[in-house]
Amino acid sequence: MNAQQIRNSYLEFFKERGHAVVKRAPLVLKDDPSTLFTGSGMQPMIPYLLGEAHPQGVRITDSQTCLRAQDIDDIGDNRHTTFFEMLGNWSMGDYFKEQQIEWMFEWLSEVVGLDMSKLYVTAFIGAPEYGIEKDTEAVAVWRRLFEAKGLSTGEAEIGSEEAGYERGMKEGERFFYYDGSKNWWSRNGSPETTPVGDPCGPDSEMFYDFGTPHDPSYGESCHPNCDCGRFMEIGNNVFMAYRKVAEGQFEPLEKPNIDHGSGLERIAAAAINSPDVFRISVIWPIIEKLQELSGKKYESNTASMRVIADHLRAATFLAVDGCVPANKEQGYVMRRLLRRAIRFAFDLGLEQNFFEEIVPVIADLYAEDYPEVAENREMVIAVLAKEEKVFRQTLRKGLKQLEKFATDGLTGEELFTLYDTYGFPVELSTEEVFKQDIKISENWRQEFEDKMAEQRARSQTAAKGAFKGGLGGQDLIHKKYHTATHLVYAALRRTVSDDITQHGSNITEERLRFDFNHDGKVPREQLDEAEKLVNEWISWNLPVSFKEYPTDEAFAMGAIGAFGDKYGDTVKVYQMGEGDQRVSFEICGGPHVENTGQLAEDGKVFKITKEESSSAGIRRIKAQLV
Repeated sequence: MNAQQIRNSYLEFFKERGHAVVKRAPLVLKDDPSTLFTGSGMQPMIPYLLGEAHPQGVRITDSQTCLRAQDIDDIGDNRHTTFFEMLGNWSMGDYFKEQQIEWMFEWLSEVVGLDMSKLYVTAFIGAPEYGIEKDTEAVAVWRRLFEAKGLSTGEAEIGSEEAGYERGMKEGERFFYYDGSKNWWSRNGSPETTPVGDPCGPDSEMFYDFGTPHDPSYGESCHPNCDCGRFMEIGNNVFMAYRKVAEGQFEPLEKPNIDHGSGLERIAAAAINSPDVFRISVIWPIIEKLQELSGKKYESNTASMRVIADHLRAATFLAVDGCVPANKEQGYVMRRLLRRAIRFAFDLGLEQNFFEEIVPVIADLYAEDYPEVAENREMVIAVLAKEEKVFRQTLRKGLKQLEKFATDGLTGEELFTLYDTYGFPVELSTEEVFKQDIKISENWRQEFEDKMAEQRARSQTAAKGAFKGGLGGQDLIHKKYHTATHLVYAALRRTVSDDITQHGSNITEERLRFDFNHDGKVPREQLDEAEKLVNEWISWNLPVSFKEYPTDEAFAMGAIGAFGDKYGDTVKVYQMGEGDQRVSFEICGGPHVENTGQLAEDGKVFKITKEESSSAGIRRIKAQLV
């Protein structure tokens, strides 16, 4: 089966077993300011895993596009990608371990057709100090299924990853018990670091053995969690069975949940028995086009072609979901992806515009299964092609500046200026230095790294207070600022223009940021009116509630949403106030406070601190509770 067939078979398999198939969430979640991107399949499901009722029932399945910007520098090997799809199924207090394991075994073996003799399974070794037992229950189910196929079912207690490298694995072993650093799920790692109040539990991961030789540079011996590339994790079954109620204390959940995620790209690689995920059907056509354009072979240029294919795939979906290249936040990551793709294109001799050739190939790979890709195809090509042209102009300016710097020799600080001001990759700078035999200060690298460290420190300071990913963003201050965002949206529509539509928002522990369409600067008098109105609504102590509606009905009732958002058949609508005092009726995923009066706790008032331009026709305000 190819990747497209695997995706569709998974959704159909779980649909036949009573699961509602839901649409993917966009890569940029407007209702979750806790992260830049949707980085896991479970992220859009967080409210429901925490106990909120899902409008489509207790059994859900989907294929979720994900982006992990922290993996950018790892791209180039055979298995890492910044963009990937997670095949997911969830049980919200319905079925549990046995049913989940049986279904995954059936789908992998009977539908996908994997060679199950190459599948290895890990489980939680237990934490007796917290009263959490070794997960022999999950292993017992796996053993029964493997024995039915006449396959080995030996067990091994490994513990830590380091112990795995020391012990290795023995003939006939199939199941491996690891500690909380590897086989415990919470939003913050092992049992001891799980935040109090959070749901959590053991997990059981599935690894496919490609049989490649072990690389001892990773550790003395190979084992399923080894990073040498022989084993590749293709899926994880999370058994959300506990809640941490106090330090060192866990209680079983009354209705445990299943959270399953399988990497589409990795399963597709296993299906063709190739440890190289770039050879699967949703990536290889991109590689083939790069070979055609460059006249070079993949085997001799693997790293460069992998980087370009991955980064342009990620940027394509970012553009589909409304992101544009910029110098901040999601737009900055998108710009970095595109510029790294161009940088590696130089290695292939592609020094002219080539996005217009590659992006259509990517769009066509996904157009059938994701209609939004087909609908936005031409727009996406235009956005990415424009960024390529702009950057190539920037590179030319950088080369001229390089010549000026080179007059008296070059320093690491000047290389940083080329990088920071002109977007000139340091790899290209140094290539030009050595090509032109320009004098350079070998401590140039230390000087450059020192400036990079300063920039990182500034970025960390600027990002201080930003919410963590996963289950983050449930803090009270987060809820307060999320609620305040609704109020300021409603106030601006009353005091500035009823044509105002939200074009973005962001929340930290210190402030909210709200982007909206408007021509020209908003007068301070109007901002003062909006600010006064928000504080008035806060003083009214308005109740905050939500209800699910059919999407068409919600809009007919006057619900507002954010510009560019795409909705399914049903939406959640938050209401602030009732009857004549209803001040906000907005489509949103939450979370919020229970009443507006909570925003005034500790004597705080709402204050608009700044108004500025965000982009053409878009204004931005920042506000605080002070």
